Amino acid sequence: MEHLKPKVPIIGCGNVGMRFAYALMIRGIARQITIVDLDRDRLEGEVMDLSHGEPYTSPVAVVAGDYPDIEGSDLVVITAGRKQKPGQSRLDLAKDNVEVFRAMIPQIMAHAPDAIMLVVTNPVDVLAYAAYKISGKPPNAVMSSGTVLDTARFRFLLSRHCNVDPHNIHAYFLGEHGDSEFAVWSKAMIGGVLFTEYCAVCPSGKFCDRKDHFRQIYDEVRKSAYAIIEKKGETSYGIGLALVRIAQAIINDENAILPVSSLVNGYLNERDVFLSLPAIVNKNGIRNILALDLDKGEQGAFKNSAAAVRKVIKDCGF
Repeated sequence: MEHLKPKVPIIGCGNVGMRFAYALMIRGIARQITIVDLDRDRLEGEVMDLSHGEPYTSPVAVVAGDYPDIEGSDLVVITAGRKQKPGQSRLDLAKDNVEVFRAMIPQIMAHAPDAIMLVVTNPVDVLAYAAYKISGKPPNAVMSSGTVLDTARFRFLLSRHCNVDPHNIHAYFLGEHGDSEFAVWSKAMIGGVLFTEYCAVCPSGKFCDRKDHFRQIYDEVRKSAYAIIEKKGETSYGIGLALVRIAQAIINDENAILPVSSLVNGYLNERDVFLSLPAIVNKNGIRNILALDLDKGEQGAFKNSAAAVRKVIKDCGF
């Protein structure tokens, strides 16, 4: 069919890929969404189901395709990969998905070499690094969803606690998208005011044990995925919406600041590792990374994340 622009292929039609496709279709950012998956029957069924909603959305064509059909893409979003099996270690999962990427990334490069590459498959930091090395693309053109979802959970929980619109909460979870991620309390703000200062003027401040509540919020963010998976088997709605936010920044050339995971080369003397830091994101991918002035504890947490991710990268053969 005719190549419509902007064009966003999704590699993988699992729950995450389809939640993203659904949200992307509703938001009207892409003109064509091409979905690729090895399970052709499921792929065609998902695309049929989505396509029947086209009369009620902005003009968009949803296509069941293969790798040649991603030609002319602006952004390729990779959600495909193997799921973690019961008893399988995180390292074994990483190795399995690196092998998937060794077959997948050359296909993407053959047909959409100039597209920005956004990795969603877990473990995202390791697999974004793998995509970067296998593809040979410049570092600005490869990123992962990083801690964009973790940061959204953080802002949501802070907003509930403070009874303030989450759009007015500015706070980050950074580092690894995983067990070594950390909250940047030293820079967390509400309406331009540091939380340490806001708590003193908050109407409920005298009834609030700030340290205790903040510890609970921090723990809930880190345990959110485990809790959701235990209750419903997978997480997909939150990440689907987070991916739309990243896609919007790229497609609309927004220069938006988002905590995506990208190549770190020099920040706190860490090099050659993918981790989440606030980055300016536009049509060229990563414009630049913001070098936050973290406190000593946060610096240590970032270095701990770097060591954890780098070890898995090394164990995967890079």
